[in-house]
Amino acid sequence: MLKRLLLSLSINMKYTYYSFLIIVSLFLTSCGGIKPVTGSSTADKSLALKSIIASHKNAEPNFNTLAGRMYVSYEDEKKSQGITVSLRMQKDEKIWIKASLLGVTIAKALITKNSVQYYETIGNTYFDGDFALLSKWLGTDIDFNKAQAILLGQSVFDLNANNYSSIIVANKYRLQPKNQPGDYFFSLLLNPDTFKVSQESVSQPSEKRHLDVHYGQYQLVDNQTFPTNIQVNTNDDGKKTKIEVEYRKLDLNPSINFSFNIPEGYSPIEL
Repeated sequence: MLKRLLLSLSINMKYTYYSFLIIVSLFLTSCGGIKPVTGSSTADKSLALKSIIASHKNAEPNFNTLAGRMYVSYEDEKKSQGITVSLRMQKDEKIWIKASLLGVTIAKALITKNSVQYYETIGNTYFDGDFALLSKWLGTDIDFNKAQAILLGQSVFDLNANNYSSIIVANKYRLQPKNQPGDYFFSLLLNPDTFKVSQESVSQPSEKRHLDVHYGQYQLVDNQTFPTNIQVNTNDDGKKTKIEVEYRKLDLNPSINFSFNIPEGYSPIEL
C-alpha cells in the first residue's frame, strides 16, 4: 500500500491506482514569509508522558482557512519527477488540492470528513467515494483527521498516556504503543522545543513494508507552527521510493473557495 500511495507523483502514473498519494503525501505543504523555529531545548527526563502528549496536542495550529503552494519531487529506482501543488484547507472540514505541470492542471482532489473526490485530466477519469472504500482499497485505515494531521505535523495516531510509553532518544521524545497493533510497528519522535513531529515510522514486517516520514525545521506563520519541508521514504519489499516537499508559500485565514466539479465525459475509476 505504501508504495502505491507514493507512486502517484509520477506523470506516468497509473491514475486509477495511485491517485490517493496526492491526497495524503502532498498535504505536507506550503510556506512563505515565515520565521524558522530555532529553539535549542533539551528533552526533560522528568517530564511526564501525559504532559508530553498534552504539549503535542497544544502545538496544533489554530486557524480557519489556509492557502499555499509547494514543489514536490518524487524519485524511485526508475524515474524522478517534480510537480507543483496548490493547497487550500478549511480546518476540520475540507482539503482541496490541485496538481499542475508547466502551469497545466493534471489533477484535482476535494476531501471532506465524509467524502473523497478526485479527477485527473490525462486519462479523463475520476473517483467519487468515501474513506471507507479507500481504506479497503489501500489496506489501511485512512480518514480525514489523519490526512489533516500529516499536513500540520501532528501524529496520525491517537496518543493516550495509558497506551503509550516514552523514552528520550537523540534529545527527542520517542513515543510508541505499549502493545503494537497487530502486525504493525509504530514509533514517533517529538521535538523538545516545539513538541511537533520530528519523525514518524510505520512498518509491517510480514509484508516487508516500511514508511519513514521526516519533518525538517519548523517555522512560525502568524505565530502558528508549521513544517517547512518533509521527506517521505518507503521500502516495499526492497523497492524504495522517496518524496521531498519544498514549502513555497503559506497564507492563513484568506478568503478562498473550494470549487470542485468533475468534468463531463470523464469515466469513473473502478476500484
